[in-house]
Amino acid sequence: MHRRTLGWARRAGALALLLAAMPTAAAQAASAPTVATGGTSNLAQQTVTLAGAVDPNGADTQVAFQYGTTNRYGVTTPTQTATGDGKRTVSVDVAGLAPATTYHYRFIATNSKGLANGADRTFKTKAQPLGVTLAATPNPLAPGGSTTLAGQLTGTGNGGRQIVLQSNPFPYTQGFKPVGNKLITDAAGNFSFNALPVAFNTQFRVALPDKPAIASPIVVVSVAVRVSTHLGSHTVKRGHELTFSGTITPAVEGTPIAIQKLNSKKHWVTVAGTATRHATDGKSAYSKHVKISRGGKYRVYAGVTNGQYVPATGSTVTIHTK
Repeated sequence: MHRRTLGWARRAGALALLLAAMPTAAAQAASAPTVATGGTSNLAQQTVTLAGAVDPNGADTQVAFQYGTTNRYGVTTPTQTATGDGKRTVSVDVAGLAPATTYHYRFIATNSKGLANGADRTFKTKAQPLGVTLAATPNPLAPGGSTTLAGQLTGTGNGGRQIVLQSNPFPYTQGFKPVGNKLITDAAGNFSFNALPVAFNTQFRVALPDKPAIASPIVVVSVAVRVSTHLGSHTVKRGHELTFSGTITPAVEGTPIAIQKLNSKKHWVTVAGTATRHATDGKSAYSKHVKISRGGKYRVYAGVTNGQYVPATGSTVTIHTK
């Protein structure tokens, strides 16, 4: 090879090695990311959408939001990857927040060249409207029984609030009036009116005496008549009659009485019927001769329809045939 040609070849090879050892222009340009904490959208009682902007500055960049009730945050959203050069916008939906609470948040980014933190910003979730639940236990009641009416005031500011119990007894024309003393909800909004006597079917609700004026759904506490059952014998010759007799308390004359038998399909079937008559001021009586063609389980059903009480059954009795 000509000496001049050989010299150029050597210089070209050296230049190639030098270029190979130098970083590319893109690598030389890469730097720590640039970030900006953005605003919020879709703000609700427990959710929000956070926004931010990042310039990866030429390197693969991991981005996320930090948030919490102080500027120490405490929660970080799952990371996303931003690449290339130029501004990129990022948004994340956040859930599980507490209503009416101020939160701090910021946008952060990191790549091989460094870490960048956006400015601290805040938002406040919306208040949760107050609502109230109510339930009665037990329900229905036996005559002369009592029940506990309990529930919970939910929403923002539910603790330490006054609750008033109101009743509207059958025939429900009186309107709701306060019953007993006001209660104060506990820190979680719970309340309970204990051992409340109920004479007959009565509507109940609870209400807040101060603003906002809200009331619970109406709960009807029912009183079931008490049914007694007497038999002359629990054993009878097949095809002969037994007398079912007893009383219902409180007294409701003319109440339909059904003598029922449990069939092979576990359904109660009416085999005879009658109605109650006056016995005393507090009780009505019934009596019915029933032909027993087959032994088994029997009961008496009192179908009260006056609206003041609800129907009930007596105890189940077993009759044997011979």
